[in-house]
Amino acid sequence: MKQLLLQDASSWPHHLTVSRLVARSLRRKDHTLIQLEPSSQDEWLFGLMVSLGLEQCGAVIIVSNRLRSKLVTLELPRIRRHGFSISCWEELDPPPQEQLWLLDFSGFVNAYRKGYLQGRQLIVPEAEFLNARLRESILIEIKPNDWESLCRANPSGEKAYLNFFEDISLRLFASKARLNPHVTIDYSDFLAFKDLSFGFGKLPEPWQSVLEIDLDKWATWAELDHKMLTWVWKFKPFEPLFLLQGLLRDQPTILFSGSGKSSLLVSELVPEIFPSPVVVAINELKCQEPIQLFLPKRQPRPNTEVFSEHLLAQSRRLVLGRRGLTVILLDDFHLRLQLTAALAAEFGSRVVHETTAVESNGALCCRWSWWLQHHHRVPLPEQLIIALLPLASLESPYVFARVQSLKRQGRDWFRDFLLPEALSLLPLAVAPLRKGSGRLAILDGRLTSRSWGEDFLRILEPWTPLHRLLPD
Repeated sequence: MKQLLLQDASSWPHHLTVSRLVARSLRRKDHTLIQLEPSSQDEWLFGLMVSLGLEQCGAVIIVSNRLRSKLVTLELPRIRRHGFSISCWEELDPPPQEQLWLLDFSGFVNAYRKGYLQGRQLIVPEAEFLNARLRESILIEIKPNDWESLCRANPSGEKAYLNFFEDISLRLFASKARLNPHVTIDYSDFLAFKDLSFGFGKLPEPWQSVLEIDLDKWATWAELDHKMLTWVWKFKPFEPLFLLQGLLRDQPTILFSGSGKSSLLVSELVPEIFPSPVVVAINELKCQEPIQLFLPKRQPRPNTEVFSEHLLAQSRRLVLGRRGLTVILLDDFHLRLQLTAALAAEFGSRVVHETTAVESNGALCCRWSWWLQHHHRVPLPEQLIIALLPLASLESPYVFARVQSLKRQGRDWFRDFLLPEALSLLPLAVAPLRKGSGRLAILDGRLTSRSWGEDFLRILEPWTPLHRLLPD
């Protein structure tokens, strides 16, 4: 095995280290957190698969759709070519034998609730996204047809439920412009629905789950469809790992974090969730190479009138004369479309919006979340432009609800929530740039005018300042 892993060291030098760490954790049945540099991406999977091929321990791997595809189409055939026999089970029910069980996050939550995970070894790649993906898996949606099933289950309350639905529908569509489909639902409306349902006994799902919600730990909002004049009532938890008591605590678990020494992930894994973990950090030399950082002085802040003009002028300068791919990260929807249109008027069809079909010298405008999900499918960028730092907007009902919850607890909602979330995204977004030895530009004036800007510069280290823009 050692010789096999060393043969593959030309592509990634730490296969043997990962394999030994996994084998140790499988043998000891402990809790292990392996911190990988963002630039390692999925290259460590080979070392993991070798250990699983030797142990045959019936492990459960919780993966995204992208990683599942890579495991099934590339890594499993690769490990089998080297003589390892690994049988893979992909159904929602547990495997009949000691097979490798692949689950997505919804299947993972379902298996936990049905007690299928007891005593099984859990392996969670991309653990930096664990909380976010669990939130999406636990998300409760009340769709229009759910109101009909509620009325059929409780005919005596049909009139009251329909009156409640019509009243809240009128208020929702009267209160929000067509451009924004999301609107926060007031806490009093939620209490009114609970009072309305009192005495009816058990309700059909997902209504019964809604009644059991503690709204101090959940966000709730409506997503409006202005064309169809319908809406979906959504509920999302703040801390899913606390709601799913024992999910990671009661069985041996290996977490792989691809965000380096992420303080956000470590702070989330409190002893009640992940007791006494073995924490190992695997460093890479290529992450120690300084990145060129273009950070103009005296930049305007995003809330000023001149910011959009500043953003266009600097982006035009940065794109001009570049031979490779430029990626522009910007979450503000209207500002992003405005910038994309203005750059397309200047540079033509090489400017695109959130598509993997990009030219070699193209300019790709996209959200942070889109880039983190799809950067594996585009060429390595030569240049990354951060138009706005990834600080979540309070216009998001989920973000607003979580901020209000932190305020009620007397906590610093910016430094306890918004800032750590933003800092955790930066190394992941910049990793492809480091791999391709490109340059980084940050055009958000808050980086130099706010005290917390130093936190972003610190997490970007190592970097060297770039004072002049020179064409290729």
